Formats: sequence, structure tokens, C-alpha cells
Amino acid sequence: MPLKAPGLRSTPVQGTTDPEWCHTDPGMRGGLQHRRTTCHWLGAAGPGWRTADRDLGGDRGMTDDIFDESYSEKEGPKPDRRYVWRNIVLMSLLHVGGLYGLWLIPAAKPVTLAWGFLCFLLSALGVTAGAHRLWSHRSYKAGLPLRIFLAIANSMAFQNDIYEWARDHRVHHKFSETDADPHNATRGFFFSHVGWLLVRKHPDVIEKGRKLDLADLKADKVVMFQRRFYKLSVVAMCFLFPTLVPWCFWGESLRNSFFLPAILRYMLVLNATWLVNSAAHMFGNRPYDRNINPRENRLVTFGALGEGFHNYHHTFPFDYSTSEFGWHYNFTTAFIDLMCLLGLASDRKKVSKETILARKIRTGDGSHKSG
Repeated sequence: MPLKAPGLRSTPVQGTTDPEWCHTDPGMRGGLQHRRTTCHWLGAAGPGWRTADRDLGGDRGMTDDIFDESYSEKEGPKPDRRYVWRNIVLMSLLHVGGLYGLWLIPAAKPVTLAWGFLCFLLSALGVTAGAHRLWSHRSYKAGLPLRIFLAIANSMAFQNDIYEWARDHRVHHKFSETDADPHNATRGFFFSHVGWLLVRKHPDVIEKGRKLDLADLKADKVVMFQRRFYKLSVVAMCFLFPTLVPWCFWGESLRNSFFLPAILRYMLVLNATWLVNSAAHMFGNRPYDRNINPRENRLVTFGALGEGFHNYHHTFPFDYSTSEFGWHYNFTTAFIDLMCLLGLASDRKKVSKETILARKIRTGDGSHKSG
């Protein structure tokens, strides 16, 4: 039985040409009633569920996470692969340090391990609740205190600043599994997992990224402040803060303090995020849209705090929960709901059960029938 978010009620969208509705919190000013025709079943135009007019998401202020069917890859030979040796060296050193951290676990104090786990949760939320669901998809709204917290947590995650992360993620959704996708999964598991960071971007990724309307990100002072001081914030939050707390407050050795809450934790958060781009695009079922690569992957869901319901997410990118199952294996959704309960967040976008069921029947692989 799916867990229900406290206080979340939905209001049907008016003006759709289909009985399937997208929902939002009732407290949102104007709701989604100002949308024009938001959803159509375009059976003749090709497989899948696409927007009829680019107003999908209504007041989110952006629709660049909706797949663009007009894009076609350029003919001719692919660009030469250009390695980024700095990233290759740094990623190699990080993983060697992370493996050394695993070896140090038995020698660490239990409270240090607990601190490392807390740092994992905080930095992961900076990506999942922050860079992803808030800033990339505008699937809910956050007040200034929450945005500041998520920006700090995002710096602890050290996965590029919010502006760059959100830009690349919107390109990923808009041109998924094409040359314009930063981590195109059709290029293989390794490329979509980490390889895309070890080579120069495909020219189409750069070109399409420059054409996105990022006015909403530029207008967010928290996003731009973090971008301006990103390197300093990373040094402080990703490395110094996780290391100094156990060393100063309960006398953990400097070696353990550095290699466990800082290095090992950082390596684990990175790989949990990368698995969404790799494993969740290759392994699992597709109950919502069998015509796209993203899958439902339970292991990824567990490790990435709810981000593994990936077939659902690419089908309904504007849903704040990235899933139809509420809090089930979805720590990020529970966190956002708690923030709403505390008055720090609002306007969660949610897809109706009618829409979800109709979509499963129309384009799903049938796996929902077996549970």
C-alpha cells in the first residue's frame, strides 16, 4: 500500500483534452488551471506521451525537461574522443582513496561511521531534493531557508554547481539517448556511469545547452551565489567540514576523519548518482513507457534516495516524487513532504492516479499487471 504524503491533496487541471489529469497542491496561487491544452495522446506522431504545446508544467517556469522529438543526430563521422586527463587522474585517486576508506572502517569509532552516513544523506539530498527535483524540474517550490540549506548540501556533494547540474540535466531529458545527451546510455554502461566526465562533451551537448532558457536559474540568487563561490564552498563542505567534526569533537584520528566521512562518503554519493544515469537506463522494467530506455530499478532507488523510479520519472518529469508510490523507498519525497509540513516548501506537482493507470495501459510494458 503506497504511503501518502501528509496534507497533499490534488486539484485537476482544467482544459485538458483527455480525462487524464496532472495535479498540484490546492494552495498554489492559481493552481494549474491556467494551463492550456497540456497533454495529448499523439498516436500518429510517434510512440509515447508528448506535450501538445510546451505548457506542460504550467507555472514551473520552464519546460526544457520535456523530450524534443524534432532533434535528429547529425550525419557523418562522430567527433574524435578527447580525454580530460585531469578528471581521469582525480577520479582514479578518489576511488583509490575510497577503497582505502573501506579498509579503515573497522578501525573507526561508531560515531564516526554514523557521522559519515549523515553526511551521505545531506549531500545526497543536495542533489536529489535540490539540484534535481527543485532546480532542474521545478517540481515544487522552496523558501529561502530551504534553498540555502540545499545549496550548502549540494556543495557537500561536489557534482558541479547547481546551475551547471540543472542545465545539463535538462539537456539530458530534452535530448535523452542522443548525441545531445551528456551521458547518453546508448554509448554503454561505463560512458553513462562515469566515462562522460572523462572526455570532452559532444558538440551537440554544448550547442543545445547554450540554447536552453535558464532565466529561472539566473534569477535565483542562491543558485548564482553558490556558482560564484563554488570552489570555496566545495573545499569547505565536501572535505573540511566532514573531516573536522569527528577530529575535533570526539577525537577520531585525522586519517579516519578524512578518508571515511569525506573521501569514502563522496565516492559513494557520486556512484549512487551515476547509477541513475547508467543502471537505471539499462536494467529493470518499463511499466509506464516501453518506448524509452529509462527503467524502474529498485537497487538504484534504494541507493539514490528514491531516484531509481526512472521510467516513471522520464515519463512524468514534473512530478516532485519521481514515483507513484509516495514514501516507498523514497527518502527524498519524505524529506520534501516534511519541508512542506514545516512551511519551508510548497506547490508540489503530482500526477493523478487516472493519468498513471491510463499511461501504463497505453505505453507500458505490461509489468504493472504482475505487481
